[in-house]
Amino acid sequence: MPKRKRGITGDAASRREAIRKHERRVVETEEERSCRLSTMAQCGEDRRAEETEEQRNSRLSDMAQRRQERRAEKTEEQRNSRLSDKAQRVQQRRAEETEEQRNRRLAVMGQRSQQRTPEETEEQRNSRLAVMAQRGQERRAEETDEQRNSRLSAMLQHARERHLNVIEGQNHHQIQTFYAENCSLPYC
Repeated sequence: MPKRKRGITGDAASRREAIRKHERRVVETEEERSCRLSTMAQCGEDRRAEETEEQRNSRLSDMAQRRQERRAEKTEEQRNSRLSDKAQRVQQRRAEETEEQRNRRLAVMGQRSQQRTPEETEEQRNSRLAVMAQRGQERRAEETDEQRNSRLSAMLQHARERHLNVIEGQNHHQIQTFYAENCSLPYC
């Protein structure tokens, strides 16, 4: 009869560690969370900056492989469920992020785009844009009337917000110009 293992086995240990991490995250403050995420992002950037071309290609290949596996899911329902969950998590994260975090995220996105753009040829760019357009068409073809209305409503809301931001910017500029021209006080 084999000896009974004492203590915690591997699966149970990793499960307990995951529970501990989750409990720490539940009680952490917004500042601690921000610091943790910032540190994680910095570590990732440092790691990517130090990796060789071969390591980078290997990492990207692994990511592509995982993406292929996810897309080969059994049913359309599973795919929709995964995408819905992902969208919900993204919305939740963005709702919780501070202005500084949002600016940092957008700056990183812009930086990645600029790094990718010089590397890609005109043909690659056209191919990437064609794939994006194709995915958009497929999504729109599959969506229900309710989803379509929701998407159009969100687009309209974004357009209104952009329009208001433009107007606010113009008004702010006009006010500054007015005071600069008409005010002789030193603090204007």
